[in-house]
Amino acid sequence: MVKYFFKRFFRGCISLVIAIALIMMMVFSWLDDTLIFAEDEQYVKLSNNQRTTYMYQKWEEYDYLDYVPYTDWLNQLVQSGELTEEERSEVSTIGRTQERDDAKTAEYIARFTEEYEAQGYTVTRLDAIMATPNRIATGGAATLFAYQNTPLLIRMWNFFTGIFDFDNIHYVEDDEDIGERGLTFTLYDPAYGGEKFSPAILGNGTYHKYLLYFDNRFPYIHQNFLTINLGTSYSVNKGVDAFETMIQPQGNYVRSTTYYPTGVVQNSADDLHSATYLAGSRDLNLVYADLYTDDYTNVSLVKDSGSRIYYSFIVSIIASALAYIIGLPLGILMAKKKDTWVDSLGNAYVVVIMAVPGLAYMLMLKAVGNKLGLPTTFSLDNPTWLMYIMPIASSAIGAIAGEMRWMRRYMVDQMNSDYVKFARSEGLSEREIFTKHIFKNAAIPVVHGIPGAITGALSGAIIMEQVYLIPGVGGLLVQAIGAYDNAVIVGVALFYGILFIISAIMGDILMAVMDPRISYTSKAR
Repeated sequence: MVKYFFKRFFRGCISLVIAIALIMMMVFSWLDDTLIFAEDEQYVKLSNNQRTTYMYQKWEEYDYLDYVPYTDWLNQLVQSGELTEEERSEVSTIGRTQERDDAKTAEYIARFTEEYEAQGYTVTRLDAIMATPNRIATGGAATLFAYQNTPLLIRMWNFFTGIFDFDNIHYVEDDEDIGERGLTFTLYDPAYGGEKFSPAILGNGTYHKYLLYFDNRFPYIHQNFLTINLGTSYSVNKGVDAFETMIQPQGNYVRSTTYYPTGVVQNSADDLHSATYLAGSRDLNLVYADLYTDDYTNVSLVKDSGSRIYYSFIVSIIASALAYIIGLPLGILMAKKKDTWVDSLGNAYVVVIMAVPGLAYMLMLKAVGNKLGLPTTFSLDNPTWLMYIMPIASSAIGAIAGEMRWMRRYMVDQMNSDYVKFARSEGLSEREIFTKHIFKNAAIPVVHGIPGAITGALSGAIIMEQVYLIPGVGGLLVQAIGAYDNAVIVGVALFYGILFIISAIMGDILMAVMDPRISYTSKAR
């Protein structure tokens, strides 16, 4: 069995890598690279050559290419001792055009060009843009740089090898003030003043101060030993990784009693559990020196609402539970009352739901909810449990029809099987036949879908979240596509793919548990 699941997992991973490769090819190679600046406010403010250099800087930051300005190359020569600071200053300013370069500057420019063209780079010189014959236009200064596009295979390698980042006590380098490196386990979390029983593991020399801790935020237990990197957003949540965007809290800042490491107690929104290392921060900021005993001063702020995954999970898991609780009994009833008005009524419901597009009945339900005075959009400012009713109903109404349809089908198939006729001939009661044979066998394929419903709840429902403005994971993908946030598109696609692989394997395991006749062990013949 282990061999089967390993093969299943391996094949799933290969398929996922191929799918991600195709997505990366489409979004990074086929789309216009300038589309990623569609919602970049800084890009709009810049003009002329300054805008061009900004584009190349960002493309390098987002791993589109390797970008080397002429001035950076000169700085490398200074660091190697080949140039002095005075010499660098003399040759760093290029002329408005190539003809205006002085002899020494032209010599270094020629060397820069030859060196990088030999490595396969494209060297680009942008002449100065003049507002008048004697004045350079805003952002129009001459510039020189080399760039080389990142091949798709290299981009894929960087993406997949950088997904997992393991924190360790040797993360902080060359800091004499770091003290003794190591991990500390405590039963009384100092972030709560050391008085509340709350186990935690703290690190010294690590990137994160807290490597394991508990709080009142879903999923309530948190770890920073392993960080998942799905791609840094450059528009939807600028500068933040796609996975972090999914799990970080949303809403308004919440102030509470905060116990800082130096013993200072303040009413603050600082989340000490998020503290990460920021070299020299206490020396640069006296406020940090008063609050922290080390350079683990970079903290996020506590917010009063759940993460994107939280909202997607809550809505989808309740809707899935309702689908099973309501849909399965109705499907069984339809099978038992086959060809009666009960079966006809159930089939009519299933046909209508399957025929009408999901968006259509969601909008109709939204109109009904509005008429009844129920909230039809999510609000993080004024949250209420009533705002969950319509999204859950919209998700459940289609899922219930699906469970009714399949359960009826499986039940009818089993009822017409030969073993049922044999059971009747042996004198078993209809109740025994139903509970011990028909239902048990019909439930096997239904059970196979339960892990998919649970893992699917984490990915959210794209259309439903858009209709009800739910700040969930499903809406994140739509936002990323609309903003051409390619890194988030790839990251969310990978997230969905991993959930699919996990659910498929868990479904196989459940089927084997439900029916001992199912074996994934190959036997020699």
